[in-house]
Amino acid sequence: SYMKKKMRRKTVALMMTAALAVTGCLTGCGSSSDSADNGELNIFIWTEYVPDSVIEKFEDETGIKVNVSTFSSNEDMLAKVQAEASDAYDIVQPSDYMVQRMIEQDMLAELDKDALPNLSNIGEQYLNPSYDPGNVYSVPYQGGVAAIAVNTDMVDIDIDSYADLFDPSLKDSLVVLDDYRAVIGMTARSMGYSMNETDPAHLQEISDKLMTLKPNIKLYDSDSPKSALISGDCAVGMVWNAEIALAMEENDSIEIVYPKEGPYVFMDNWAVMKDSPNYDNAMTFINFMMDPDVVQMVLEEFPYLNPNTTAVEAMGEEYSSNLAKNPPAEVIASGEYVQNLDVDTLAIYDEMWTQLKQ
Repeated sequence: SYMKKKMRRKTVALMMTAALAVTGCLTGCGSSSDSADNGELNIFIWTEYVPDSVIEKFEDETGIKVNVSTFSSNEDMLAKVQAEASDAYDIVQPSDYMVQRMIEQDMLAELDKDALPNLSNIGEQYLNPSYDPGNVYSVPYQGGVAAIAVNTDMVDIDIDSYADLFDPSLKDSLVVLDDYRAVIGMTARSMGYSMNETDPAHLQEISDKLMTLKPNIKLYDSDSPKSALISGDCAVGMVWNAEIALAMEENDSIEIVYPKEGPYVFMDNWAVMKDSPNYDNAMTFINFMMDPDVVQMVLEEFPYLNPNTTAVEAMGEEYSSNLAKNPPAEVIASGEYVQNLDVDTLAIYDEMWTQLKQ
């Protein structure tokens, strides 16, 4: 399993470190090591999103030590960043609406575009987004949609919409994202409302419908929802498209469905904290992450929608024609991005979520 591999790698790394320490002392303790020490970098990223191999490649090439922390939702990330010292992190990875929120709260540093020549690899259609006009504070990393996974061996009904997930025949068989904007947003869209609905009367209707989903939900998982799909523990999922792509590779009976209402769409971004103690290293890292060769390494492990058109062209047909890895343009166009909502509305969403999970 992924975790076991990780542990094994860690153990090997520790043993190697110990061996190096011993040989280092034999050749004269205190002599400087060969690899350049170019300081460090503290990054706070989504789980299962940036391959370890990519981080190691960056460290090898730059001599910068990277300290990685992970989160599972934008809200968790924001809460953690607010709770820590203002210089605890250099780089964060907020989604579209969260970039806007962090800009409004004056939490992000302006990016030095001169240090980002690889920005030229990003497709025009992904630049200058409404949440950060001119990409002053952020550059896109990966995106996608919250799609539907169906295990055709386990499900008898036809599923082509978010609305179908509420069918009573799916009792105790769903894995859904542990993400309140995604699940409430899906419910709103299944009723013809916006994922960013603010009208209290509509929100009451959405809340009532949301509670009818409760018997169908077996598992909330934003970290690795593919696991429950691959094992057959859950027959249906409302999860990120790349998780479905990876599940399809392991289990032939799984198919991806893009909901006919139009899906929840997202774009995750690189951004730098205003009090980043390692700003130059942060720029070096963000530029590195837009290198087409690096992006190909990312896509081989975490195949999401990628705005790096140079890399996508290099990936060829296997990636670009894969419906799950590379959602079609018309699917993206039919969907909706989450937006910032006012505090009072968010309090209602919070209450709905708490009730659902009780």
